[in-house]
Amino acid sequence: MRKSSLSPFLKIFVNGSFVNLSQAKISVFDRGFLYGDGLFETMRVYGGEVFRLEDHLDRLFRSAKEIELSFSYTRRDLKNIIKKVLKINNLSDAYIRLTLSRGVSEPGLISKCKSPATLVIMARRFKPPSPSEYRKGWRATIVGTRQNQASIVSRLKSLNFLNNILARKEAKARRVDEGILLNTLGDVTESSTSNIFLVKGSILITPPEEAGLLPGITRGVVLELATSLGLEAYQRKISLNELMGADETFLTNSLI
Repeated sequence: MRKSSLSPFLKIFVNGSFVNLSQAKISVFDRGFLYGDGLFETMRVYGGEVFRLEDHLDRLFRSAKEIELSFSYTRRDLKNIIKKVLKINNLSDAYIRLTLSRGVSEPGLISKCKSPATLVIMARRFKPPSPSEYRKGWRATIVGTRQNQASIVSRLKSLNFLNNILARKEAKARRVDEGILLNTLGDVTESSTSNIFLVKGSILITPPEEAGLLPGITRGVVLELATSLGLEAYQRKISLNELMGADETFLTNSLI
């Protein structure tokens, strides 16, 4: 059996307590485990500070409201927990994974049980891609898996991640680094874990949310930077032909 690369002394926040990795447990009746009924956020930490933490929390609370997932933690609570997770694990350059599910319930898609939400927050040391990797770039392919632009799930960072997993598996089977998904109309949406941008001359283009994509935090930062630099930036429909004819494409998420 392959050994885990995680330290057994890693402290994880689970439902109100900071516990060692070996003690971090959730119920087999948790709806996040049973149905993917929940949300998550992945955040990058630089020098002990979480990049765009407010934006991540905005998205978390907004998404929780959209799927009617209530939980008792305030923004201040979450900030304090994240800060403590970093401190007790002695991490300054790291990534954080916050997982929130609807909690434990009796069987069935709609549960009458009003149990508290499940909250897990963990931090790990992060080694970013090297400068040489960025210079070399990544190889990508258009995958057969499609995003459903009509579904709210495509615009949420939900625990329903199977579509993305299938897209990445297809890319790996073709011996490339990433899979780019189209929606059911044949328009470009995103890659399996990232938003996508096209460069045409001095113009920046990225698909709109209604194409069926997760509006990434870093995506928003790039659009802000483009505006501040006086670059033309558009959120609009992108065809496969336009993608193939771009001068350059690049991907963004919280870790790259």
